Amino acid sequence: MADKEELRQQMIDAFEGADYPINSPMDLVPALPNGPSTRFESGDFSMTAMELNTKLGGGDFPYESPEAFVDDVMDQLEDQGHF
Repeated sequence: MADKEELRQQMIDAFEGADYPINSPMDLVPALPNGPSTRFESGDFSMTAMELNTKLGGGDFPYESPEAFVDDVMDQLEDQGHF
């Protein structure tokens, strides 16, 4: 089972280097340590940033902070039954 707080922190760490506010997922790519191949893992959950982008809705852009963006991502993942 995935540890949601661990995943949330991994995502915040990965996305915090972007220039906020962000207006699209493409604004995040330069901040990612391994670009779109950056992987987020915890327990039985494993997904790259590129996979996240394809599985999630468009989001509520713009986001003013990494925490606001990641909280929305986590809500969407939970709604989809990923944990």
